[in-house]
Amino acid sequence: MFTNDQRQVERTGRYGTPRVQYLQGLVSEFQNATSEESKERIVANLANFAYDPYNFSFLRQLNVLELFLDCITEPNEKLVEFGIGGVCNACVDPVNAATIVECGGIPLVIQCLSSPVKNTVNYALGALYYLCDHRTKEEVLRPDVVDLIRRYAAAGAVNVSFSNLALAFLDKHVRPPNTMN
Repeated sequence: MFTNDQRQVERTGRYGTPRVQYLQGLVSEFQNATSEESKERIVANLANFAYDPYNFSFLRQLNVLELFLDCITEPNEKLVEFGIGGVCNACVDPVNAATIVECGGIPLVIQCLSSPVKNTVNYALGALYYLCDHRTKEEVLRPDVVDLIRRYAAAGAVNVSFSNLALAFLDKHVRPPNTMN
């Protein structure tokens, strides 16, 4: 369920922690974490907050989008998975999408298409669906990327989720080969 100011007050009560302060605590905890398991848990938690529009401005204010992108560059597949999950959740918002693009996120998202982790690939397909627009089309719709997405679209018998996401992407962003428009 999406949050609004009234619901947030109801949930936290008079003495509860304001959302921005809670998210700041998670970011600080991530920065100070020494174990990979702690980092994974925190990034997964932050990624869950990234689906709610109520949190979008807080995530930008606290540079959480950049934290998600940093996680994608890590060798830890769980951090990559949760980082791209956060990107996918957040990029439905055009301001978040612009931030992700400005921070060099498109190549990182594309890189996730080749992950051995199914969730990572799903999140990458979903993120590219929202990140591809008139400003990013040239970078996203490279022939190698479109070819890979077409292969996912054809993989319905192997993975319906990949196929459905890839078909949605192709329907929205790539002209069918036989049309002239």
